[in-house]
Amino acid sequence: MRNRSHRSRAVLAVAAAAALLGVAGCDAGDGSSASGGTTGARPSPKPTPVWDRSPDSMAAVGDSITRGFDACSVLSDCPEVSWATGSDPQVDSLAVRLLGTAGAAERSWNYAVTGARMADLPAQMARAAARRPELVTVMAGANDACRSSASAMTSVADFRAGFQDAMDTLRDTLPKTQVYVSSVPDLKRLWSEGRGSALGKQVWKLGICPSMLGDADSLNTAATLRRGQVQDRVKAYNQVLREVCAKDRRCRFDGNAVFDFRFGTGQLSHWDWFHPSRDGQARLAEIAYRTVTAREPVT
Repeated sequence: MRNRSHRSRAVLAVAAAAALLGVAGCDAGDGSSASGGTTGARPSPKPTPVWDRSPDSMAAVGDSITRGFDACSVLSDCPEVSWATGSDPQVDSLAVRLLGTAGAAERSWNYAVTGARMADLPAQMARAAARRPELVTVMAGANDACRSSASAMTSVADFRAGFQDAMDTLRDTLPKTQVYVSSVPDLKRLWSEGRGSALGKQVWKLGICPSMLGDADSLNTAATLRRGQVQDRVKAYNQVLREVCAKDRRCRFDGNAVFDFRFGTGQLSHWDWFHPSRDGQARLAEIAYRTVTAREPVT
């Protein structure tokens, strides 16, 4: 009898211990004490997003497109209609959309140069960095493809080196400045749209982008091959822009949105049938604004 009583007390002790452990386990699981108080750690604050969708200042680098060349008058820059920093209300530039009219006038700067190629971008980027902008826009590459011949185009390796040098120049001074990178426009579409204009073809004969636009009416094997080489090089440039930008967490490529844009003659300057008109500049501004303000980067 004494042994049975002892065993019973042992079983009850084990059961009581198990019950206590069960209660303790529940308390640990929900972070609450028996009196209803909270003993768990406070939730961590949400991390600050890397990409700021509303930067407070910006600078632009690039070529004649960003300078608004031939959009207002023949053979002239017209920066007031620039897609990036212009003040023209018909264009509604990226700077105006982000900073407002007064803010764009005070806190946006255009360092693009008509005729510039990718090799010129590091020097432009150094000038832009001196302003310490929160956003830099990049549109360059058309002049690297628009050469006297297909063989004279900038090599893909040199194009990559120039763009990487430009990014490194910026990062040496401004590691947190954001960068919007536009794809190079579709030059073959430019040829197919503009060749319907007799005036446009006459202007092209003056030497506008001969690698693509030369002998505009010719459809022979040599001309077709030449245009295909230029088109392939532009696509390769855009892949370089995508890859270099992807390595920088504060860089956004437009996902080929400019290259893929199905522009018509209404978006081309009727001075040269090559550069964007005011309407074309407005379309570029729309694409840039959509990319810069998107919650997630375009892939």
